[in-house]
Amino acid sequence: MSEPPEEFIEIPLIVDPARDGFRLDRFLSSRIARLSRTRVQAIVDNGQVRRADTGEVLLRASQRVRAGEALVIRRPAPREPEVVLDYREIYRDEALLVIDKPAGLPVHPSASYHRHTLTQVLRDRLGPGHGWDMAHRLDRETSGVMVFGRRAGSATALKKAFLGREVRKTYLALVHGSFHEQVRIDVPLGFAIGSKIRIKMGPVPVAAGGLPAATTVRPLRHGEFNKMPVTLVEALPETGRQHQIRVHLAEIGHAVVGDKLYGLPEEEFLKVVEGGRKLHELGAQLGLQRHALHAAALTLPHPASGAEVQFTAPWPAELAAILAP
Repeated sequence: MSEPPEEFIEIPLIVDPARDGFRLDRFLSSRIARLSRTRVQAIVDNGQVRRADTGEVLLRASQRVRAGEALVIRRPAPREPEVVLDYREIYRDEALLVIDKPAGLPVHPSASYHRHTLTQVLRDRLGPGHGWDMAHRLDRETSGVMVFGRRAGSATALKKAFLGREVRKTYLALVHGSFHEQVRIDVPLGFAIGSKIRIKMGPVPVAAGGLPAATTVRPLRHGEFNKMPVTLVEALPETGRQHQIRVHLAEIGHAVVGDKLYGLPEEEFLKVVEGGRKLHELGAQLGLQRHALHAAALTLPHPASGAEVQFTAPWPAELAAILAP
């Protein structure tokens, strides 16, 4: 019996002005953060990068790309990890869609996920022309409330509300250790200085390019996980930096339970990025296959009426089994 034909995916990339003049390998590395320079070189050498308009294959990693160029990477379709390919709809009207995203479901395609994404689930469930545009993002392992507006319509108002800090966000998290007093963490953030992991964030002074970031954290309940103390906390971010709550909690010595990036020595995560170790093995090491961070509530001005509305998502069962709110 003949082998089934190998499936491929095509990843379109537009060269933005900030990357004008980049070497091809540097551009690809910057756009697909999880790809190492070695893997990028192999992709180029194998003729998997071409121009979208002419179909010309780009074979030199050193050649320069120009702003506005449209490139396409053709790669074998990855064997994607199993995820919950669903979501719970919390609310919908003509201008607003609110969902409860499950943990483990990535929002957008990446090096490891192409079809197993919230973007694809929305297409499958609502149709390819559904017209909803997400107003913000959640990390893959973070569950909870996400809001969407109409593309070229109410989505613009929602995004402005997030940027203008008109949206109040409430997160719940399980953290390591016994945490007893409310604290406001005011630590500017940027890409982690000295880290070998491109996606890792860390404290960076504003003078060195860091962005202001502040989170208020309040303890709610105490318990145990794997015979060690844990605390259920409420986290109220005043800003919306990448990985903000996870980094801030790790910085005060109370990393989120199950956090593979900020709750373990960097060398452990590098074994996944560069050494071929499976991500679920880190989850087994931590005792939890997701990090224990949940977007519990969002309060925002409705994009059509302007009236303040609030939406909530319940604490997930797998986390309630460790410690209930």
